[in-house]
Amino acid sequence: MSTTDKASTEAPHDAPESEDSASAEAAASTEAEASAEAAAGAQLSTAPLEDAPGGPVGIGVLGWARWFWRQLTSMRVALILLFMLSLGSIPGSLIPQNQVDLMKVAAWKKEHASWVGVAEKLQLFDVYSSVWFSAIYLLLFISLIGCILPRSWQFVGQLTGRPPAAPKRLNRMPAYTTWRTDSSPDEVLASAHGLLGRRRFRTETGAGSVAAEKGYLREAGNLIFHVALIVMLIAFAWGQYFKSEGGKLVLRGKGFSNTLTQYDDFKAGGLFDPDDLPPFSFTLDKFDATFERTGPQKGTPRDFKAYVTFSNGAHGKPEKREIQVNKPLEVDGSKVYLLGHGYAPVISVTDSTGKVIYKDAVPMLPQDGNLTSTGAIKVTDGYKDKDGKTTQLGFAAMFVPTFAGAGQGTMFSQFPELDFPALALNAWHGSLGVDSGLPQNVYQLDTSKMEQFKTEDGQPLAKRMLPGESMELPGGQGTVKFEGIERWATFSITHQPGSGLALAGAIAAIAGLAGSLFIQRRRIWVRAVRGKDGVTVVEMAGLGRSESAKLPEELAVLAGALHEQAPSAAPAPPVADTEPEPAEPAEEAEEVEGERA
Repeated sequence: MSTTDKASTEAPHDAPESEDSASAEAAASTEAEASAEAAAGAQLSTAPLEDAPGGPVGIGVLGWARWFWRQLTSMRVALILLFMLSLGSIPGSLIPQNQVDLMKVAAWKKEHASWVGVAEKLQLFDVYSSVWFSAIYLLLFISLIGCILPRSWQFVGQLTGRPPAAPKRLNRMPAYTTWRTDSSPDEVLASAHGLLGRRRFRTETGAGSVAAEKGYLREAGNLIFHVALIVMLIAFAWGQYFKSEGGKLVLRGKGFSNTLTQYDDFKAGGLFDPDDLPPFSFTLDKFDATFERTGPQKGTPRDFKAYVTFSNGAHGKPEKREIQVNKPLEVDGSKVYLLGHGYAPVISVTDSTGKVIYKDAVPMLPQDGNLTSTGAIKVTDGYKDKDGKTTQLGFAAMFVPTFAGAGQGTMFSQFPELDFPALALNAWHGSLGVDSGLPQNVYQLDTSKMEQFKTEDGQPLAKRMLPGESMELPGGQGTVKFEGIERWATFSITHQPGSGLALAGAIAAIAGLAGSLFIQRRRIWVRAVRGKDGVTVVEMAGLGRSESAKLPEELAVLAGALHEQAPSAAPAPPVADTEPEPAEPAEEAEEVEGERA
């Protein structure tokens, strides 16, 4: 083969190689530009990178463990666990809980006997201490911690980092503007650096450009929100394990000492110690209640106030205090709340010999807003029937502070004040069942082992009495007298550790959420280069984490401020394309000017 032939045969191969080389250079340039643009928008968020699709990373147990950890610490799983925790709390509000009221639990089991087995297996009577609820709680706790730690580390890196350099093509950014100026590039960049610094941007000067960044508090708010959720979970757990809450009904003139045996009902967390109860005591000296007497709001309560004599500690000095609704008495982290009030008729019972065997104020439980009240009077000791046999007496009672009068209405109160008090009693004798060892409701009478007193005509013995009146038991077996009326008030003594921490967490969560929603993370770039005609070309562009109308507005404000320091250059004179027309003769010009004048 001749050299000419070889040259002729190789020539066709040279052209495609040149085309391939040009295509590769263009692709490399495009890839470099895309990489620069990606770097410009990188790390606007602290969200951890997701694993590549395709399941667990790695091989074997370690790979599965890493995949499980990534799933558990993802925000998606954290939201699912939070939703499951909310759903898990629903049975605790619908089904009575053992830690709250054992009597309600027993009543629920009696009414829903077919569901008791399923409910016990699912631990529905102890929802908040159940295995499944605790598992959800702990997984949520771990998930939140796993979310926060890597994001915090990335955020610290962003705080110590610098804004990325300006991309090659700023006109591809969401917000962009440009103009020409006679100021030098160095003057423009110096002005831009000072302007952005005064606007609290973090700036970085590069070759022919200035990069600026702002809005770091957005990610700080996001992290604060998640940390606050953990704080609230800790506070909730702390409060549940160490809390104590009890109720006490106190008659006027009687007192209360903060010991476990003094409570009418008491519930506490699993780690509560009775020795942690703060030592204090108080006596209810007086209780005042006022009600609206006229108008459409008649009977509406206006003011409740309990006057007590308070002593802090075993040998504390007695002090006069007032307790009102929503204004509790605070003692060493515990609070004494005023919950309710009512009336307690003073009842005396004498036997057939006239001996007083019972005399006490019996609290009645209100049934409506006008304090129509019901209760039970139980005489457990000291009474003997006509045959000398020891027995027990029981009286089912209904009390109304304002009775409409015989023949003028039913046995319901017309007003909550003591305008016309009346007491209705039904009498029983037999066994009250108080010796069975089972808890009883003090406001209800168990007549399953009792027999009702009968009148001479065989009717059940019942009587309505006013203060000072009496009811005679059949056959001269005794007398029941309505002596008078006392007031009572109920107090709730609560110790809820962690409530202050929970409040701080809630406030921090709201503040962090507001910051993450309303603060925008954004970057601004300014480039100034001298053009071929010697005039400086200024470019400004902005990029935010998410699309927002505020970014173009902010860029416009910044561009306007920079434009004042580097105003636009005068437009270049146009280049004439044709020869100029000859000038008019002087005479014709004068005639034209005269005609115009």
